Amino acid sequence: MTTATQDFAKRLDQTAEDTEALLARLLADTLLADEIARPKRLMDAMRYSSLGGGKRLRPFLVVESSAIFGVARDAALLAGSALECIHCYSLIHDDLPAMDNSDLRRGRPTLHKKTDDATAILAGDGLLTLAFDIVTRDEIHKDPTVRLL
Repeated sequence: MTTATQDFAKRLDQTAEDTEALLARLLADTLLADEIARPKRLMDAMRYSSLGGGKRLRPFLVVESSAIFGVARDAALLAGSALECIHCYSLIHDDLPAMDNSDLRRGRPTLHKKTDDATAILAGDGLLTLAFDIVTRDEIHKDPTVRLL
């Protein structure tokens, strides 16, 4: 294996680990200051469908592309995590009986098979909403106009 290939693999693995850790923190049971509740069943479902799987290629592309423009890695990881939330949302909804009616995703039961259709729909919607919450945070960019755009 060449040095360039090893470096690429190392950066890909590191971004996957960092994204996994960030998503775990974002999906923790601990309430944020302005939150009323984080229903356990919903949070468990969101974690089930977004943690512990995948290569995290999308966040890697965000982090690597952002580096070209001098964007802080932490901000890029947040943006990449938001993108990963959108990706996981789309997978949950795509697996539903009204769509592909898939039984397995990444070698495990799909969310609607593990729980039920309603929980899967809400978990997907929750991940999509979380993605928008993430991209509007101050840590993404100091200028609120940039975040909104």
